[in-house]
Amino acid sequence: MQRRQFLRNVGAVALTVSAPWPAAVSAAEADNRAALPAGRRFRFGDGRDWFFEKRFGMFVHWGIYAIPAWHEQHQWRARVPRAEYVKLAEQWNPVKFDPNAWLDLLEQAGMKYLCLTTKHHDGFCLWDTRETTFNTMHTPYRRDIVRMVADACRRRGVPLCLYYSIADWNHPHYPNQGRHHELPPQPGDQPDWDKYLEFLKAQVRELCTNYGEIHGFWWDMNVPKHVDRSINAMIRQLQPKAVINNRGFDDGDFGTPERDYDTAAAEAAAFDRPTEACQSVGMESWGYRKDEDYYTDRHLLRSIDRYLARGANYLLNVGPTAEGVIPEPAADILRRIGKWYAAVKESLEGVEPCSHLTANRNVLLTGRGRTLYVHLHKDPPGDAVKLRPIAAAPARAVLLNDGRPVEWSIEMAPSDHSEQRGYLRLRRLPVNEMSNTVPVVRLDFDRPLEELAAPKPDRPTSVEAQK
Repeated sequence: MQRRQFLRNVGAVALTVSAPWPAAVSAAEADNRAALPAGRRFRFGDGRDWFFEKRFGMFVHWGIYAIPAWHEQHQWRARVPRAEYVKLAEQWNPVKFDPNAWLDLLEQAGMKYLCLTTKHHDGFCLWDTRETTFNTMHTPYRRDIVRMVADACRRRGVPLCLYYSIADWNHPHYPNQGRHHELPPQPGDQPDWDKYLEFLKAQVRELCTNYGEIHGFWWDMNVPKHVDRSINAMIRQLQPKAVINNRGFDDGDFGTPERDYDTAAAEAAAFDRPTEACQSVGMESWGYRKDEDYYTDRHLLRSIDRYLARGANYLLNVGPTAEGVIPEPAADILRRIGKWYAAVKESLEGVEPCSHLTANRNVLLTGRGRTLYVHLHKDPPGDAVKLRPIAAAPARAVLLNDGRPVEWSIEMAPSDHSEQRGYLRLRRLPVNEMSNTVPVVRLDFDRPLEELAAPKPDRPTSVEAQK
C-alpha cells in the first residue's frame, strides 16, 4: 500500500475538484490562530460526527495475498501474471478466522473502530458480490467475510469502515495500462472505463446496502484521477453516518497522510480539515508478510501521539495470516500500545489541541477545562521542559504514564535573561527511564487555559520549585 506517487496525484486532483482545506498548517500559522475560541473542533453536524469521538482505529489488510505472505501488492510487485495469481483463490480457506478475536485485540489496543479491505488492488472480494466470481464465496471457504465482520462489529458496538480499491488488476474492463499501481495490459483485457464504473458502482451499492450500518468508506488508488461526485453522493444517501476519505472521486470528508511520506502533515502544528493518518505495524507490507520487519514501539507511539494530540484520527494496520489470525508479533505490539494508551487516554480523548499556548515546538499540548496535558512526543534535549510563555503555577502536576508527581518551577532561568522573568518549567523528568515511550504530564490550573500566559496580578512571577 505504498502510495507516494498516488498521494501526489490525488492531492493535485483534489485541489481542482472543490478547493478543499489544506491538510495542515505551519507552526507560524497555527500561532496566528491562537485567538480562536477554546472548544473549536471540526464537526459535520450529522451522524458522521462519530469520527471525532472514536479517533483511534484498526486497519486490516486481508485477502488472498496472505497466502504467498509477501506483500498485499504481490501480484504487481512480483510481476505475477494474472492467470497465475487468480489460482490463489483455490487455496483460500481461513479456517481459524474469528472476527471476535480481531475485536478483542482492537479493544486491548484502545482502538474504537475498524476499517477492512473489502477489495484490494488485486480485485479479490471478501463479500458475496454478484458482480464477479473472483470472491470469497467461490473458494473452499465459501463464507461472506464482510458479513461476518459486520455482524461482529454490530454486536459489539464497533463502527465499521470499508476499504475499496478503485484500481483493479483482475477486472477486464479496468484500463490497466502499466501506470503506477497498475498491471501492464493482460490477455483477455477489454478496457472500458464506463463499463468498469458501472461495475464499481454496483459493488459500492452492495456494500452500502447489504451489511447494515456502515460508518465509513475508504477509497484507494484512483489512478485515472477520475472525478465523479455522484458516487460519494450515493454512499451518503445509503449510509448517512459514513465518513468518506479523499482518495476517491472527489475530496471527500477527510485527509489521509500515510506512514511518514507526508512530512508537512507529520510536522504541522495543526490541521485545517478532518484528518486520519494511517500506518502499519509492519515496515514492508500492509498485508501479512511471514518474514516481516516491525516498527519499534517507540516509533509507533510517537506517531500515534503526534496525530491524536493535534486533533487527527489514527488508523493502525495489521495483516492477518491466510488462516485469518493476526500474527503474534503484531498482536503483541498492539497490546503494548494499549497499555500506554490506557494510561494516557484522558489526554487524547475529549480534549482540544492546545499547542498554540507554548512556543516550545518539541512538545504538543492538549487540554480540557482547566487541565493541560504536555506530550513529550520527541526526545527532549534534557530532563526539563520549558513551556514559555506560560508563567502560571499548576495546582497539581502528575505523569500520567505511572502516576508519579512531577516537579515544576517558575524561577527565571539563565536563558530567560532577556525577558527578565520566569516561565513554567517541568523538572527532573524521567526521560531516560521512559525513552521507549511517550511521557504525558497532566497539569491542573486554577484558571482557563487561554489565560495561562498572563499571570494573575497577585501571583509572583517567581515561584519556588514544587514536588
